[in-house]
Amino acid sequence: MTRKGESADRCSGLAGSRELSAAAHLAAGDRTALLCIARGAVRERLGLGPDPAWPDHGPLAAPRGAFVTLLVDGQLRGCVGTFAPAGSLANTVARMAASAASEDPRFEPVRADELDRLDVRISALDPRRRMRDPEDLEVGRDGVLVQLGWRRGALLPRVAVEQAWDRITFLERTCLKAGLPPHAWQEPEAVVDLFSAEEMGGEQ
Repeated sequence: MTRKGESADRCSGLAGSRELSAAAHLAAGDRTALLCIARGAVRERLGLGPDPAWPDHGPLAAPRGAFVTLLVDGQLRGCVGTFAPAGSLANTVARMAASAASEDPRFEPVRADELDRLDVRISALDPRRRMRDPEDLEVGRDGVLVQLGWRRGALLPRVAVEQAWDRITFLERTCLKAGLPPHAWQEPEAVVDLFSAEEMGGEQ
């Protein structure tokens, strides 16, 4: 569950305030620990274990946005994230994982008998930057956040790679995710931000 001041959204529709400081890249041990925290949070949400513990110092204790994606047998079962964390990266991942397991309205909650087949993936978000020209967008490196009026939506960097989109298609698809016309990113009032993400999970 999200806290006051934190905006959480489904996998491809994200929101939140702009992050200002650069995020440190995670070491292999931190990445493993973060995946364990996410999995533990899912187990806790299902009533199968205690709240996972998270560190109070180091990279996992720093504020950082994140998305958690859950798949069972390769099928999406939940994806929730935030650009505006109310706590540490570890804390944010734990809460996003629990939300993805039970609060994504697109899917039934994850069941206990699915845990052995559960694939947990985490996208730890880097600071956003304003897109001034479509050439600023590099497919494979950047995700896209589009906002126009009260509508906003985003797609993670890996989506364009998985779908083999070029940059313009990526921008158009992000607009569609926001419920906007595909060319809305070109409107003078539209705000387009780019961001990168440190991906982990999916290799188990």
